Amino acid sequence: MKITDIQLGMVRVPLKTPFKTALRTVERVDDIIVAIHTDTGHIGYGEAAATAVITGDTHGSIVAAISTVIAPRLVGREIADLNALTRLVQTALERNTSAKAAVEIALYDLFAQLHGTPLYRILGGGDPVLRTDITVSVDTIDKMVADALSAVDRGYDALKIKVGKEPRVDLERIRAIHAAVDGRVLLRLDANQGWTPKQAVHAMRQLEDAGIEPELLEQPVKAHDLAGLKYVTDRVHVPVMADESVFGPVELIELIRMRAADIVNIKLMKTGGLSDAIKLADIAGLHGIDCMMGCMLETSISVAAAAHLAVAKSDVITKIDLDGPSLCASNPVEGGVRFDEAEISIGDAPGLGIVSIRDMQPIAS
Repeated sequence: MKITDIQLGMVRVPLKTPFKTALRTVERVDDIIVAIHTDTGHIGYGEAAATAVITGDTHGSIVAAISTVIAPRLVGREIADLNALTRLVQTALERNTSAKAAVEIALYDLFAQLHGTPLYRILGGGDPVLRTDITVSVDTIDKMVADALSAVDRGYDALKIKVGKEPRVDLERIRAIHAAVDGRVLLRLDANQGWTPKQAVHAMRQLEDAGIEPELLEQPVKAHDLAGLKYVTDRVHVPVMADESVFGPVELIELIRMRAADIVNIKLMKTGGLSDAIKLADIAGLHGIDCMMGCMLETSISVAAAAHLAVAKSDVITKIDLDGPSLCASNPVEGGVRFDEAEISIGDAPGLGIVSIRDMQPIAS
């Protein structure tokens, strides 16, 4: 199975409700799609989210990175040489992690298709059913409570509550949601870098004093502030999870050395695809650190790849935040992983199982 062409497109999918965090507000998913064609007729699909405020990737940079730098390295090469292909992707240029992720996802899709088996089995096997949390975006208290109750009614047993705007109001939001759900679901707090270290400690101590114990607190401080992250971790009882502070193995090793966090959120758009995500899970596992498998605002193309990896690494990846497809108003993918509210299930189709992508607009490369 040899690569003959790499084509790019875009999907535009409205969200059911605006996605609001301390960093941004988004009303629609606009992602770049990669389709790698082969001489056997097989096609591998990948997806890149343009999340400039987090990864630095934009639509223009993703298209340029793939079409002018990465793709020329891959055309004509054999899919069977997967490790060599991923090295070519990772060494093609610095950063550009979302662009690299899209290409790697498509390569892994094809590699599993080559062997006639779902991707998770190639990665190590496991139980192909997961349960994800769902995000409750920053909004008015009444809206956030209503969204939380709606999620509980739809069968979710974990909610990711977005905070990080104003600590005082954030505490009111958390208290109101906690009272409304009355212990029926786990609460995960995500400040998206929105607090200072002292604000985070003060906020969490107030919650603890009120008898409110979230399952975790995600990225309370700026991504580069590992000392601040450690300050929070050392002073609160709630486990602290690093997200934007860890993109790849180098950052994770430093985080572990400093003991700056308790949990790590792995996202393919940060790691540049599956190869480094696997390394993160393995390094974390060696040090007894649990991981979450997360996503940006992505459709069921790249989130499918994340789900396959989460299944294969379930001994380390113990928490799932793969709600991107559930936040979308529609699914552009025929086939692939099934996202049914909180339940994610993987079928027996080879690779990612994607048959086609509807309403994809071609991008000239």
